[in-house]
Amino acid sequence: MGKPLDIMTLIRPTTVRALPNYRVYIKFADGAKGEVDLSDLAGKGVFDRWNDYNFFEQVHIGAHREIKWNDDIELCSDSLYLKLTGMSPENLFPRLRKNTDT
Repeated sequence: MGKPLDIMTLIRPTTVRALPNYRVYIKFADGAKGEVDLSDLAGKGVFDRWNDYNFFEQVHIGAHREIKWNDDIELCSDSLYLKLTGMSPENLFPRLRKNTDT
């Protein structure tokens, strides 16, 4: 059996690009890829900057694996991974599971 993969390697985003209607295409190091709909955030609070679609198109991967547009707007890549894959935090981070052996 091979060496276990580090969870930080697994969920590292490798590609992100803007799509129409406040969606992003994102690909992760483990091969998970697809579109994530962010339209529920558009126009709310700091996300009103997305009203300028040229700004929305500036999405990129930050130095700490975050998906960002500028220093004020960034999203956690872990949460986007969960949204994309449909996994729960407990699936991704087994230590979060409650012990039912009590």
